[in-house]
Amino acid sequence: SRATFWQNPQPWLKAPASGGMPLRYTITNGHRHPVRPPTPAGEIYARYMPPVGMTFSLRTVDVDAHADLFSGWMNLDRVAHFWDQRGTRDEHAAYLAERLADPHMHPMIGYFDDTPFGYFEFYWAKEDRLAPFYDAHDYDRGLHLLIGDSRFQSAGKLHAWWSGVLHYMFVDDPRTQRLVGEPRVDHVRHIAYMHRLGFHTLKEFDFPHKRAALTMIERDTFFDTFRLP
Repeated sequence: SRATFWQNPQPWLKAPASGGMPLRYTITNGHRHPVRPPTPAGEIYARYMPPVGMTFSLRTVDVDAHADLFSGWMNLDRVAHFWDQRGTRDEHAAYLAERLADPHMHPMIGYFDDTPFGYFEFYWAKEDRLAPFYDAHDYDRGLHLLIGDSRFQSAGKLHAWWSGVLHYMFVDDPRTQRLVGEPRVDHVRHIAYMHRLGFHTLKEFDFPHKRAALTMIERDTFFDTFRLP
């Protein structure tokens, strides 16, 4: 079936899938969760997107190569409004290094062909700060993102990279049945687009730094209904 075809990790995954990691448990900050695989370097996922005539890819952050780019994005007014992470190049390099060292996170840069356009911070929800706010499953996965290059926010490119990002999160581990998000409640356009993709909002709640909407999409919903380019 169509849904079965798109759930195959090949040929899109370019690194060992997280789903190959044997199930063992550990405890982090009081949360019992599966041991996560090591973070692979280089290109992780790539798929040609016919509607935009380009290849979308995700590549693990390289601090030396990406810190200047990331810092420039973080200091954009429209990004700083939601991320509140203005700072120096050194501060942002330290931020990226910290994310790379965290077993429950995988920071990546999104590309169309060889043009970097956005930052994607994937995380396992079970041991994340989000976990106390809902019934997190072992392989639920979440995402923080920013689009640094505004040329890639047009409707066609927006759908293409969202398609790639969600597809990657599900094919990386077949045990991942749900994807979650926690955007700021005033990020109305972002939440509305997530709803168009098949996410639903479960509730609003308060983090120390923001009031957030808890959003979720299930695996069956994505593969049965989402239009993959």
